Amino acid sequence: MTTQTPPATRAVATHEATVRTRRRARAVAVGAATLLPAAVWLPAYALGVRFVLTDSQGTATISLPIVLAFSLLFGLLGWASLALLERFTRRAPAWWTTLAAAVAALSLIPVLAEDATGGTKAALILIHLTVAAALIPLLRRTTAG
Repeated sequence: MTTQTPPATRAVATHEATVRTRRRARAVAVGAATLLPAAVWLPAYALGVRFVLTDSQGTATISLPIVLAFSLLFGLLGWASLALLERFTRRAPAWWTTLAAAVAALSLIPVLAEDATGGTKAALILIHLTVAAALIPLLRRTTAG
């Protein structure tokens, strides 16, 4: 005698596997967006960029741990915002992509407003764009639409 798995049980198992696969892919996207900026920061630092910013509040140095921490933070915020949009709207991929591109563009404004060397500004802009270039396509790819 063979035992048949009820269709409802198979559907639940398939859904759970899809959820696990989606979470894994999103974790990879956040991991890439966290670590790839180091591929910009390290060579820039080796070439003499010191990542020192000055404004009316004082002077700040952007170290590699700060870059990694903020990249992780914004990666997780991207994941969370995508999950929320998927829960509350049918057009989550389009809305999220628009939101992510806007956040990426707006994130460049403070870099341009700071008093820093051209090398520092160029490297920071490249770091911001690296995070966006990893997050936007990789997280978008994990959506159903």
